[in-house]
Amino acid sequence: QLQASGGGLVQAGGSLRLSCAASGRTSSSYALGWFRQAPGKEREFVVAISSHGGNTYYADSVKDRFTISRDSAKNTVSLQMNRLKPEDTGVYYCALALQGTILSSHIKAYNYWGQGTLVTVSS
Repeated sequence: QLQASGGGLVQAGGSLRLSCAASGRTSSSYALGWFRQAPGKEREFVVAISSHGGNTYYADSVKDRFTISRDSAKNTVSLQMNRLKPEDTGVYYCALALQGTILSSHIKAYNYWGQGTLVTVSS
C-alpha cells in the first residue's frame, strides 16, 4: 500500500514537499516513482528513484527544480518541489515498481499506485 501526502496550494515560485510511505513490504528492493495528472490530461512521469537510492531519473520538465529522495529503512520517498510553476498543477501519484534497478517513465512499469495528492500552483 502506498500513501501519499503533502499536497496543497502554493504560489508560483514557491515550494512543496510530498511524501509517500510504502507499507506491507518486507524489503526495499523496488523502485519508486512520482507521476502527475493535470485536469483533462494524461498521467505523466515526473521522477523515479532506484531501490537503494543510487539512481534517479527526472522528466526534463522538472529537472533542476525537483529532488527525489528515499529512506529505505522507513520505506518512504520524498519529493522536494522548488520554483513551482502553474503547469506543475495536478494530482501527484507515487508508484512502486518491483523492478528496482532499471528506472522507467512508463506507467505500465509500475505495479502499485497510491491514491494521489493534489498540488495546485497559482500564478
